[in-house]
Amino acid sequence: MAERETWTTDEFGSSHEGSIGVILPDGTVPEPAFFPLSSGTGGQTTSQWSVYDGHFGFTPKAHALRAVCSCGWTGTEYPLDWEQIGEQDLRVAAGDLAEECEAEWWDGHTSTVEKSAIAVPEDITDLLRLVSEKIEKLTRQSPLAAVRAARLLEVTAVRAGYWPAHDARAKASPEEAAAALGLNEDDTRYLLARFGTWSPYS
Repeated sequence: MAERETWTTDEFGSSHEGSIGVILPDGTVPEPAFFPLSSGTGGQTTSQWSVYDGHFGFTPKAHALRAVCSCGWTGTEYPLDWEQIGEQDLRVAAGDLAEECEAEWWDGHTSTVEKSAIAVPEDITDLLRLVSEKIEKLTRQSPLAAVRAARLLEVTAVRAGYWPAHDARAKASPEEAAAALGLNEDDTRYLLARFGTWSPYS
């Protein structure tokens, strides 16, 4: 898989992996760029947006940037002004546009995913936030005690999730479960299997 800078959230992980995508003048998405080693053997493949500057013949020149997500979502297209960019390094010259793309993914797309996921009662979210704050406070007094508290929280979460995972598997389709959790179907299957202690391949 070609290398490029990506972003994820703690809750949604690889189900919603964001990055900056490149659009060519004809509206297509370029293939990953390959840069051979000077020795002539092997090389590096990348889809990092900043390499699509048309230099050296290795990559085409990008027409626009946009935020993209592994779920298929795409953001606003931001055209590149090559007359203004000139011979500047693309990462520097288009840094502001790249930041716009990233902000759109964080503030727009992931917020929408979070709102579309099934709601958790406020008293539970408040309790989880309180526990997190207590552990953070405990860290300043005794880091080891805080680690043990976090471990107990982890054990409690696994125990608490056992029966809900089994009930969800029995009562919801894979599509319904994935939509409710804000994950793709593969990640949902692994999550339920982990909490329900069954094989994700069963």
